[in-house]
Amino acid sequence: MEAKKGDMLVVHGRTVGHHDREAKIVEVLGDHGEPPYRVRFQDDGKECLVSPGPDSVVRHKGAPQPGR
Repeated sequence: MEAKKGDMLVVHGRTVGHHDREAKIVEVLGDHGEPPYRVRFQDDGKECLVSPGPDSVVRHKGAPQPGR
C-alpha cells in the first residue's frame, strides 16, 4: 500500500450494519508512502494513527471515484 498526504483511506465495513469509513491522510509516517498513516475520519473528525489492513484501500487524490 502506498499513499500521499491528501489521499483518502477507505476502510470497508467488515460486518453487517458497519458502513465503510473514509479518512483523509494528513501525514505519511512510513518510508516511500507506506504505512503507518495519520488520518482524519470524515464522519467524526477524529484523528488517529493507522496501519491499514486488507479491508482498506487508498483512493489517490485526483483519481476518479467509483460510482460518481
